[in-house]
Amino acid sequence: MTTIRDVAKRAGVSVTTASYALNETGTIGDATRKRVLAAAEELNYHPNAFARNLKQRKTHTIGVFIARFSGSFYEDILEGIHSVILDTDYELLVCPESRSTRRMLLHRQVDGAIVFDRKIPTESILKLASRRFPIVVLDRLLQNEFILPLLLDNPQGVREAFAHLYCQGMRKLAFVAGALDSFDNAERMETFLDEAAQHNLDVPVYQGNFTEISGYEAAQAIMQTRELPQAVFCANDQMAFGFLRAMREHDLSAPADIAVVGFDDIPLARYMQPSLSTIGASRFEWGATAVRQLIDFLENDTPFQPHPIPTRFLARQSSTL
Repeated sequence: MTTIRDVAKRAGVSVTTASYALNETGTIGDATRKRVLAAAEELNYHPNAFARNLKQRKTHTIGVFIARFSGSFYEDILEGIHSVILDTDYELLVCPESRSTRRMLLHRQVDGAIVFDRKIPTESILKLASRRFPIVVLDRLLQNEFILPLLLDNPQGVREAFAHLYCQGMRKLAFVAGALDSFDNAERMETFLDEAAQHNLDVPVYQGNFTEISGYEAAQAIMQTRELPQAVFCANDQMAFGFLRAMREHDLSAPADIAVVGFDDIPLARYMQPSLSTIGASRFEWGATAVRQLIDFLENDTPFQPHPIPTRFLARQSSTL
């Protein structure tokens, strides 16, 4: 009787690789998969149906692979996901970044995945995604019928913020950028600089990394220049908080000396002194929409429907003259 070991030997691969190819799992190349299937056909090998079904049974679990648990930004997204899960037969497995988390994703130990962790390589996501393992990504733009890029409408909010500053006569602007590998940062910066260019404005960029200390350090660098900007756009609220702290240390105030705008509308933003102008979106609805589409794909094979999550500019004290 032909066994999977015979197939593996004929194809020149390991038993594990042969199993991945025959069960359409794992992260193996198309050429290897075709070689294994050809070997199985030549040997007239047919996997045991019962064993195959045991291996392929649904876990009824959705995996959320997220960079961190802490902070209202992530908590709101998770709350939205959880609100939808409660009305289904699915369980929720939240996995912060770690080696064991990566293994869980790579081995498809859940039915579908929601990914919001820049450290998970794009190549891995593209290899893993399939009809039997759909993936929603919240942090990058990918083109694949089994991947849903569900992203914030960064341009909308940034354009509103730019118009708010420009209409108040502010022409000397600066931008504090977030992490270099962030899709959101890139889109926010590109939109702001494009808006400035359309008005013949040159905007210097100061590199940060989405942390409060990086916003503080960017402000210190700006204070050393000959002429202060009239307004500064920070790519997230945390950097804006750091920027405002540095301003206070230099006896400067917002918006009288420098208007400051952030992005994310985390709860602390409205309670700052001055309250922080920022760009917000419903993170709850973002998470809820992600898991609704994922479950609809799993249950009904409904194609993913990409659409941007709306954003809105919230004018507060830090930028309003």
